[in-house]
Amino acid sequence: KGFPEAILAVFPEATVQTCIVHLLRHSLDFVSYKDRKAVAATLKDIYRAVDATAGEAALAAFDAGSWGRRYPAIGQSWRRAWSEVVPIYAFPSDVRRILYTTNAIEALNAKLRRAVRARGHFPTDEAAMKLLFLVLNRTERAWKMPPREWCMAKAQFAVLFGERFTRAMA
Repeated sequence: KGFPEAILAVFPEATVQTCIVHLLRHSLDFVSYKDRKAVAATLKDIYRAVDATAGEAALAAFDAGSWGRRYPAIGQSWRRAWSEVVPIYAFPSDVRRILYTTNAIEALNAKLRRAVRARGHFPTDEAAMKLLFLVLNRTERAWKMPPREWCMAKAQFAVLFGERFTRAMA
């Protein structure tokens, strides 16, 4: 809670998008085990929709359908997070495969947390920053190959974000 607000406070031009995988997992927490595959397949219609209007129509169809009536908490949770689901519709399906999960970001954060926790405390802020820099530097060297869809994603980001993206890539 409060994560989108924190991001926007530091980076006012940021586009905050929720992790679709986490939203799906949260949705399936309400579902009995025998119904999970069918409900997950029905939820795909929402996040694979062509645009936000079609996604909202798919969500309404889910709510009106048998799964929505049986598990009303799912529709409610998607509607609460809808403002952070909508940004994914700005991208083509190839790019969405990269954006629908935050696993890469979470893995990086876990490495940073692990390094900080192992040291305990730091004599100065500069010492903490140096450690984080070294961890990020070592992690970057470990990245061998970008995802297949990264080329397409870069092109889309360059179009959508213009100079902000090209400045960041420099």
